[in-house]
Amino acid sequence: MTMNLRPGVVTADTEYGMALLDQSSGEYYTLNPTAALIVRTLLEGTSTEQAVTTLTDTYDVSAEQVEEDIARILEELRAARLLTA
Repeated sequence: MTMNLRPGVVTADTEYGMALLDQSSGEYYTLNPTAALIVRTLLEGTSTEQAVTTLTDTYDVSAEQVEEDIARILEELRAARLLTA
């Protein structure tokens, strides 16, 4: 799955993960390091399956937990209307 941010949404790496700024509304969202890695990985065009492998190789976590985390993060980004349709 390719994930794309909506035009006008920019990212910035921070000391604590990543920030997403919606330039049209002025709202920003912060992501912890794990969520930031998920978003970076998916923005690079990596498949969800490859993202799961990346996360399980990086952290001591099950594939099932990573799949749930990815689904939750994508749901939250969609709810905030930060992704393209």
